Amino acid sequence: MQNFWQDLPRPFFALAPMEAVTDVVFRHVVAAAGKPDIFFTEFTNAASYFSEKGIESTRGRLAFTADEQPMVAQIWGNNPEHFAFMAKGLATQGFAGIDINTGCPDKSVIKQGSGSALIGDYELTAKLIAAAKEGGLPVSVKTRLGKFKIDEYREWLKFLLEQDIVNLTIHLRTRKEMSKVPAHYELITDIVKLRDEVAPQTLITINGDIKDRKHGEKLAQQYGVDGIMIGRGIFSNPFAFAKNEPGSDCSGQASRRVSNGAPAPVETRAADCPSQPDPGSVDKRQELLKLLNLHLDLFDKYSPELEPRRFDPLKRFFKIYVRDFAGASELRERLMHTKSTDEVRQLIN
Repeated sequence: MQNFWQDLPRPFFALAPMEAVTDVVFRHVVAAAGKPDIFFTEFTNAASYFSEKGIESTRGRLAFTADEQPMVAQIWGNNPEHFAFMAKGLATQGFAGIDINTGCPDKSVIKQGSGSALIGDYELTAKLIAAAKEGGLPVSVKTRLGKFKIDEYREWLKFLLEQDIVNLTIHLRTRKEMSKVPAHYELITDIVKLRDEVAPQTLITINGDIKDRKHGEKLAQQYGVDGIMIGRGIFSNPFAFAKNEPGSDCSGQASRRVSNGAPAPVETRAADCPSQPDPGSVDKRQELLKLLNLHLDLFDKYSPELEPRRFDPLKRFFKIYVRDFAGASELRERLMHTKSTDEVRQLIN
């Protein structure tokens, strides 16, 4: 088994898997603004992948391009047979790893006995992890602290660490808390200590309320975690992963354009790197609208190449780019009435 996790920088940064958000188009936009070290697919149902009728519905969720590696497929479900079948298929599709979701708080997922419903179900979870390993790819797990109470975390995380997984990502809240309370950073020290005692070879990644790379680096230094995962923070700052170091190439450039299916590198100077201008500035507006233009280009490119995409769901992304500058709310309102990518371009250009 080739374990890419061991070759990552410390700390490494990952874009969290988010339903109806982190598809192949948006991942490329994030990479252009500042590329994380790991990408994850959207949540993908193992039962659908196992079904002859349902597997077609997973095609778009699992679509990725070669420049996105290492790419990890995040899967969910409650059937070990489905997991084993999917794991073998994902290995042939070129994925670098498999991540099992045991933290999703969505009620429809919970009713199926999946996601965070698995918290505390030790026997079934152990079987699912073992089944996922049959594909030969490194297996990681993403979870929460518990279902209802914070003090559930120690027993649950200890169990997961005993399963010989390569990485454990912890959203530092319970299922009940959703995202309504601050992430429990006060528990990180004990979690790292628990990892050191039970499974020192397993990496620890934290998730929850992390704003950007600078914030993540500070947390990693303070608590000794291996990885940082940013989810909702990308909505308010699409440049969250940008390094912004003087003289660096920023690991991405907002003004890149599409070439052969991927954002093409361009010559950059330190002054050209993605930055955080004051809200309302011309620079910030231009950088955000460049990203929106790139999103439109990639939407038009990947829809015929990888999976037909409807236009209306694209509108959920407008608030990411059309914000923090004078006239943003008025422009966003007008964009919500558009019916094509060309109409959007006409308004923003």
